[in-house]
Amino acid sequence: MLLQHSSFILTALLARLGSVTALDNGLARTPHMGYNTWNCFGGDINEDIIKSTADIMIQTGLDKAGYEYLVIDDGWSELDRGKDDKIIASKDRFPSGMLNVSHYVHSRGLKFGMYSDAGSKTCLGLPGSRGKEELDAQYFADLGVDFLKYDNCHAPASDWIVDRYSAMRDALNKTGRPILFSMCNWGAGDPWKWAQKVGNSWRTTQDIEDSWDGMLRCLDNTIGLSRYAQPGAWNDPDMLEVGNAGLLENEQRSHFALWSLLKSPLFIGADMRKLSKSALKILTAGEVIAVNQDPLGVAGDLIWKEGPMEVYAGPLKGGSRAVVLFNRHSITTQYPISNVTVTWEQLGYPSDVKADVRDLHAERTLGTFQYSFTAGVDIHDAVMVKISPQHMKQEYEEWRPWPQRQRLLRKSGIHPTKYLQEREIMSEE
Repeated sequence: MLLQHSSFILTALLARLGSVTALDNGLARTPHMGYNTWNCFGGDINEDIIKSTADIMIQTGLDKAGYEYLVIDDGWSELDRGKDDKIIASKDRFPSGMLNVSHYVHSRGLKFGMYSDAGSKTCLGLPGSRGKEELDAQYFADLGVDFLKYDNCHAPASDWIVDRYSAMRDALNKTGRPILFSMCNWGAGDPWKWAQKVGNSWRTTQDIEDSWDGMLRCLDNTIGLSRYAQPGAWNDPDMLEVGNAGLLENEQRSHFALWSLLKSPLFIGADMRKLSKSALKILTAGEVIAVNQDPLGVAGDLIWKEGPMEVYAGPLKGGSRAVVLFNRHSITTQYPISNVTVTWEQLGYPSDVKADVRDLHAERTLGTFQYSFTAGVDIHDAVMVKISPQHMKQEYEEWRPWPQRQRLLRKSGIHPTKYLQEREIMSEE
């Protein structure tokens, strides 16, 4: 009975998607980057915070590192709509008006983002957009909004999630303004299976928490989903906690490396006025960010695990690999450093290839290696490297990290790097 019920749901979902049109904004060809107010401020926001954050993003060089969106999350509006049924920005929190705030953010060379909800109310109980999608989408467009985060509170299960998010997608398209559509749907309805036609990103999980366990929960709920991501449409394990008090420096470094490799959107959620030098260094690590923004647009994934030791990898434009060696060991162990190894075979390379290995955090080349690379990784830390064969072949770019495809290829007698042949096999399933 359960199997029949699941098949019915899947059939209904696919039938609905057959009539779904695509999000037509041409945005997020690489994962989006920016700042969001929620993790630090919750609903306690105002225009001074937004303007000072914009200033700091410029002063610290975060804009030059790629962080281009400044997004106001929940808490910006009045409790009730106006007489014309439009949402009204809080007069106490934003006394100059939201259009003034938008102009200020744009004047600093940044892009401006706002928040709404696919239910009747936002998570803080303010007006949501369900049933008023066209009215609200035009309101955002008139304000010069470049980014919409769209939450999932106060929506009954009977109001099908695909319909709710597609309605705002269509409304945004109708405005004619390119507005990046960030679906904050908490992984509800398995969005990785359908949201490529609806949003520029979709949440894979519930909200992140400012803790090691909270970060790992979001990571674990995103493992195995890399094959669904693509340019313009990305898995989102939620915002960054780098710069907040709940993670140690090594934990922040591993968090940022993993999110970069997964091709997650990178959104800072710390108080920019109190950002430490070590946090800023992590957030502006140019060679790590380059992995996230690599034009090949293929998300990395977990390719090996043994107890608390994990290896994540993804292909880069030109045929190199980005690799994260990750140590999840308990922080109480007497032996804080563990060796973690990645083999060339795991990366789809012939085992005897000579490859240069570069440490992306230290931004230095570690040497030339054959067969494998091993690093000592501290507890709750990660070593992120780029592995580049000295004699590159075009087929190296075609490898993918998802194990289902690799197993299928091996059963078919095809080397895992032969992705074009693999794709033909997968299409026949």
